[in-house]
Amino acid sequence: MAEPDKQDEIIDWRLTTWDGAQREQLRRWAELPLENIIRALEEMEQLAKRLSSQADATEFRIHPR
Repeated sequence: MAEPDKQDEIIDWRLTTWDGAQREQLRRWAELPLENIIRALEEMEQLAKRLSSQADATEFRIHPR
């Protein structure tokens, strides 16, 4: 079995906090080309609308226990 690379073993523990994860997420988002950012925002908007309509449809449904 091959040994893992030393690079794979390095963990940046600053990224394991909520703040660190958020900073990393924002850093990666900022690296995206504008076209990808716009596409992602449009996809998130479509998903939000779809989930919202599903929630509205099930809000008043009675669930027997």
